Amino acid sequence: MGGMSDVRLQLLAKELGAEQRTKVFDAPAGLGRWGLMVHRWRTRRELLQLDDEQLRDIGLSWEQAREEGCKPFWRG
Repeated sequence: MGGMSDVRLQLLAKELGAEQRTKVFDAPAGLGRWGLMVHRWRTRRELLQLDDEQLRDIGLSWEQAREEGCKPFWRG
């Protein structure tokens, strides 16, 4: 591959990674402050219960899931 193609592929990979993180961790629209905290608490707790195959399906490593799952619900 040429140098330009390599750069474009790297940029595309970064863009896809950023979009995926956004989609995975976005809360439903219209939640108030308490609703958002409850949503975070539930989804983070469930994230820690996923097995390797399920994590692979959503594009996360075990380390990424643990890092997100262990964050307190009041942190975004």
